[in-house]
Amino acid sequence: MIVVTAATGQLGRLVIANLLKTTPAAQIVAAVRDPAKAADLAAQGVQVRRADYTDPASLDAAFQGASKVLLISSNDLGKRVAQHRNAIDAAARAKVGLLAYTSVLHADRSTLGLAGEHRETEEAVRASGVPFSFLRNGWYVENHTVSLGGAVAHGALVGAAGEGRISAAARAEYAEAAAVVLSAAGPVEQVYELAGDTGFTLAELAAEVSRQTGKTIPFHNLPQQEYRELLVNVGLPAALADLIADSDAQAAKGALFDDSRTLSKLIGHPTISLEAAVKAAL
Repeated sequence: MIVVTAATGQLGRLVIANLLKTTPAAQIVAAVRDPAKAADLAAQGVQVRRADYTDPASLDAAFQGASKVLLISSNDLGKRVAQHRNAIDAAARAKVGLLAYTSVLHADRSTLGLAGEHRETEEAVRASGVPFSFLRNGWYVENHTVSLGGAVAHGALVGAAGEGRISAAARAEYAEAAAVVLSAAGPVEQVYELAGDTGFTLAELAAEVSRQTGKTIPFHNLPQQEYRELLVNVGLPAALADLIADSDAQAAKGALFDDSRTLSKLIGHPTISLEAAVKAAL
């Protein structure tokens, strides 16, 4: 039995969709805070169980009988380690055969501000004694393509990543990798550094948008603090603006680059190209 936490989130739904290609629905558990939001999964035969990272008893119930658990990281910044520890402890009590955790690229040495909570979670997983696999996901290409409409409308792409190369892949590809690991019959690696096959700079992203739209969309590189203030001014919460601006600044230093091609090897096909990602977004 495979349990997927945060199963109604964007990544969780994609993982379950991939698992359903190879695993009987009755052997898949969608662990969610609000079971009502998983009615479509239940209709496909997937078991739906309530699971809240802040409620250990719900996690015990959700993980009952599980052989493998995918712990999708919480999005509650600043509170994630305690929430993850609850899930790790429940996995240990359930004696699961594999706990897979969606971490961040090069978590053990990453300079990204968001990497700290992932490092602490990885340490807690290792200390638990539960067999584990860290899916160290790189950047989602959607993190950048989601804002392309605004870039085209305003005539420029802005950021603070300088000439840093970003090895981004599609969310669906990271989900596919998770499903491969979860459905593997034999042992899996303890650490997977997952990223897109070829990196791109934000200037190259802007150039590709320009090519496909026929409009000149330059990339304006801003100092980190100026970019952060811009994000706050357009309505982003301060904590999220801090995270995005920091991530760009660290990307400028290489924090989001990886050329191992581990992801494409795992899923058996190349990751999405910049051209295809921009075309889909536009």
